[in-house]
Amino acid sequence: MKHHILLVEDETDLGNVVKQYLELMDFTVDWQQNGRAALEAFAATPQAWHIILIDINLPEMDGFELAQQVVKIQPNVPFLFLTARGEKKDRLYGLKIGADDYIVKPFDVDELVLRIKNILKRHQLANGNTRPNNAIDLGGMRFHKDSLKLVAPNGKETILTPLESDLLLHFYHNSNKVIRREDILHQVWGANDYFVGRSLDVFVSRFRKYFQGNENISIRNVYGIGFMFNLS
Repeated sequence: MKHHILLVEDETDLGNVVKQYLELMDFTVDWQQNGRAALEAFAATPQAWHIILIDINLPEMDGFELAQQVVKIQPNVPFLFLTARGEKKDRLYGLKIGADDYIVKPFDVDELVLRIKNILKRHQLANGNTRPNNAIDLGGMRFHKDSLKLVAPNGKETILTPLESDLLLHFYHNSNKVIRREDILHQVWGANDYFVGRSLDVFVSRFRKYFQGNENISIRNVYGIGFMFNLS
């Protein structure tokens, strides 16, 4: 099965190179050159896309706004940013929106392909390898691995990103013991550098909000080592 990619890039030369290379790698690519046109293309068939590659500096609608609109339509679709904006605040903002990755130009196209493939592997809904009722109990909450839904006892649902799902499962399988920070980064992100380290901190902050008020779950920082995911 070919994976369908929505590429949103206004630089003609770069867009051509990325599109042609991804097609050589057996992806199907729809290339849009402004944010509003990309949103219209996505909204027309939101279930058709396996991943979206988004530039930030786009005409008509910037990449951050586009990503926010896309998530409202289809919360489970993975996306990453391709951008010349390498400032830390932009990276962190992109992650808070829900990006699975943030790649700063110039970048190596082979590395881009590997990152895309890693994201698609994590994204359970993209390959159909899901099982019905594939859920785990989290201190009175339920996490449905097939739909990426975290359900509170009061019925409130939170849809996680594929990367959030991987991190939550890693915490779950290593609950009630010290989890080394570098082990998390290598096993969940596949890398250990400043950027992914900050990504981990952002995701842990999100989890603390998701579990706020639940006395059966807590995430404790272990100074200089990592975290403890306490579950009762």
